[in-house]
Amino acid sequence: MHSILTIFLAIFLFFHAAPVQAQLNITEAESNQLDALVKKAFAATDAGKFTDAEGYWTDLIKLYPDNAAGWSNRGNSKMSQNLTQEALADYNRSVELAPNYPDPYLNRGAALESLGKWEEAIADYDHVLAIDPKDAAAYNNRGNAQAGLGKWEEAIADYQTAMKVNSRFSTAFGNNAIALYQVGKTDEAIKAMKNILRKYPNFTDVRAALTAALWANKQQGEAESNWVSVTNLDPRYRDISWVKNIRRWPPSMVTALEKFLTLK
Repeated sequence: MHSILTIFLAIFLFFHAAPVQAQLNITEAESNQLDALVKKAFAATDAGKFTDAEGYWTDLIKLYPDNAAGWSNRGNSKMSQNLTQEALADYNRSVELAPNYPDPYLNRGAALESLGKWEEAIADYDHVLAIDPKDAAAYNNRGNAQAGLGKWEEAIADYQTAMKVNSRFSTAFGNNAIALYQVGKTDEAIKAMKNILRKYPNFTDVRAALTAALWANKQQGEAESNWVSVTNLDPRYRDISWVKNIRRWPPSMVTALEKFLTLK
């Protein structure tokens, strides 16, 4: 399963490059129809209606089968339904249609991660970075894939590069702090988590990690006060299997949280 802190992109290839009519050589009426389908698809996605979103992208693909964005976005809708193999087929088609655009590779890499195909995912992220060396999401995702291989120092290097490329990329900051804990830099990790939460107090993943780290550090009172916010924001962190296998926290972080949950 994929980490919730692996980034998928809903891409806009050819949709927002003006003018759309000229890009696709279509009439104004057809352009309006295209725009309407895109809006419906993203509205459905925002509402969590991924099956509906997939249907809208399918309608768009039927009208414009060579539109790479439609294929990649439909892949995202399928990934949201855990239809990974079907999503990969869509991403592959998007890559065929737009080999010089980074987003289809980024999305396909995230899907490959979800299957534990770390090396293949890294190859896709490397391809993104060859196209755009300042793609923060690609560095973050490659860090996740490196973590999947147990290469934590390499993961940290990628997370920190993502942080430098985009200083507002909170996801990379969170992943970095949690990875620091894995390599034994406990004090640095806790300090980083606290700094993140000052800026993003509702960053549940980091608050849950801080809870676990503080508990393991014998700071029970502070750990428990942080946990109150976690359970209000996202109760999934009570499920150690979810944290380990879906969120994919590193082993030491999982162990620390498990000790907190079992009051050991």
